[in-house]
Amino acid sequence: MPSARNTKAATELANVSANIIACTRCPRLREYCTALGETKRRAYIDWEYWTLPVPGFGDPNARVLIVGLAPGAHGANRTGRPFTGDGAGYFMYPVLYETGFSNQPDATDRDDGLKLRHARIASICRCAPPADKPTPQEIRNCAPHLAAEIGALPRLRVVVALGRIAFDGYLNFLIAQGVIDSRRHYPFGHGVEHRLPNGMVLLASYHPSLRNTNTGRLNKAMFTKIFVRARELAGLG
Repeated sequence: MPSARNTKAATELANVSANIIACTRCPRLREYCTALGETKRRAYIDWEYWTLPVPGFGDPNARVLIVGLAPGAHGANRTGRPFTGDGAGYFMYPVLYETGFSNQPDATDRDDGLKLRHARIASICRCAPPADKPTPQEIRNCAPHLAAEIGALPRLRVVVALGRIAFDGYLNFLIAQGVIDSRRHYPFGHGVEHRLPNGMVLLASYHPSLRNTNTGRLNKAMFTKIFVRARELAGLG
């Protein structure tokens, strides 16, 4: 039977997700995502695209938060779930499965049975941006959603930032919360980890985008080490 704490976290996260889905703070992104759902990619011509801002996904009792940049135009913007239905997800979810964070290696749609254990996935921007490049103002507009999501995760111990923008976005959250006063003492690099004044650990990784995985800048062994380390830091063995 779920504990009161578990129920509270799930309820808070449901409210956070509802606020994300209803968000209209960035007209450029809303127009872009809607247009993608109308034109579609030929391979997905029979899909009904999600097109709305994409909420986080995973365990309400997560000890590890995985933070990405933004939904993929024909991935999460199509399926409505982070890293689902695109190349980055096809690379990431098998690693999460092999490291014990998910119940299956495949992520194709919201009804595929995928569940996360001890982990949750969120993003800095909740709408797919043109050319994968949100503006600084769009990132600022979306920051309250990440703050609310983090605030609703009572057992969080580790943040895995996928890419420099996600890494800086989380540091900006810490600055806004008064945890740190500057990003200058926290350099980004694959596998770099920072123990933070509030007891959390920030672990950096290259983003599993096709331009990184297809070029070998990020390979499966490198990515797997990140999540093995995340388990250790989170006290998961």
